[in-house]
Amino acid sequence: MTDLLTPMIRALRKEMGPAIPSVCSAHPDVIAAGLRQARDHAMPALIEATSNQVNQFGGYTGMTPADFTTFVHDIAITHGLEDVPLILGGDHLGPQAWRGLAADAAMTHAEEMIAAYVRAGFTKIHLDCSEGCLGEAAQVGDAVAASRAARLAAVAEASAPDPELLVYIVGTEVPPPGGARHDDEGISPTPPERARATLAAHEEAFAEAGASAAWKRVRGLVVQPGLEFAPASVHRFDTSQPDHLSAVLGHNERLCFEAHSTDYQRPEVYADLTHRNFGILKVGPALTFAWREALYALSHVQGWIDGTPHISKTLERLMLDAPQYWQGHYHGDPVTLHMLRHFGYADRIRYYWPRAEAEVKNLCAALDAGPIPQPVLLQYLPIATLERASRLELPPARAILQAHVEQTLMAYYPEETC
Repeated sequence: MTDLLTPMIRALRKEMGPAIPSVCSAHPDVIAAGLRQARDHAMPALIEATSNQVNQFGGYTGMTPADFTTFVHDIAITHGLEDVPLILGGDHLGPQAWRGLAADAAMTHAEEMIAAYVRAGFTKIHLDCSEGCLGEAAQVGDAVAASRAARLAAVAEASAPDPELLVYIVGTEVPPPGGARHDDEGISPTPPERARATLAAHEEAFAEAGASAAWKRVRGLVVQPGLEFAPASVHRFDTSQPDHLSAVLGHNERLCFEAHSTDYQRPEVYADLTHRNFGILKVGPALTFAWREALYALSHVQGWIDGTPHISKTLERLMLDAPQYWQGHYHGDPVTLHMLRHFGYADRIRYYWPRAEAEVKNLCAALDAGPIPQPVLLQYLPIATLERASRLELPPARAILQAHVEQTLMAYYPEETC
């Protein structure tokens, strides 16, 4: 039995296959949209959770890896998508969730987390030990990061029901996960020599840790292609820039690049990245951003129907009552902060949707109870979203929410596979 990712990477390296989008989200409508798009394009669905989001202590979602596995499978069954081939990935798995502790304690937690992930059926494992722990530099060097990654790989190999199904991703991107914190942060592609050094350091560390078998299943290196998003701006990828990185991969057809923070780029960028051997394209905030767009649109429509106050008022109260999820990510005067809380590209509002679940359900139920005036819908939503929603076997409001996410995700798939 082989993993689902390796054949796709081999095909991509031979210029015979597409990249795979990686849906990094714990939002049920986003996951459903990701599964459906994978089905419609005859590809596996790659759904990922991060170490802060899901871990053995619950993370900020309250889910352990086993809980998340059940969560995704339940969504698939609910939407009749249980036959879609599924790859579950763990993103940025390392000690960073516990970086306030000494390295030994943080790594002990990281080992427990890795074991929990692979036992729960996660098979794509991104080993990221680049962030320093208590008393260390914010970013540790390649040697330390690689040594810790190899230590975690050895734990994964020993804990997995079938280690041969595991594939590993190494390296990290700069800025940190979730996008740049400030709009004036410069973005430069990873220099080829640094990418080579990262690969070499990890190969050496895996050998020293007795994890050479795991090294043979390393399938990706995270590098910065030259794109990013910040709270109020998007650093656009320049498709005219030369490809200096592909030579780093050499003739290893089992290895590709993984790009993070690909959200909000123009559709042609994703095809260009594929030609540059980026086989895995991570997307997350742009999908929940699209979901929020559709929800706010539906709330405007409901306001025209019966005068119901806009749902953004509820979210504003929730974000001010518990500001820890956006403070430190958004900066500016009160007017700027108010706008960013709702419309920032970092989409920190996504942390608050579980707290507004009842309000979202009530809004959807009210809209589903009667015909939604088409002219009012068209005032707030594109016709492509409404046409896609009409083809989904879901209640009208939920269909619109998922369809709008799908419209964003479609840019990641080549048209000819549909």
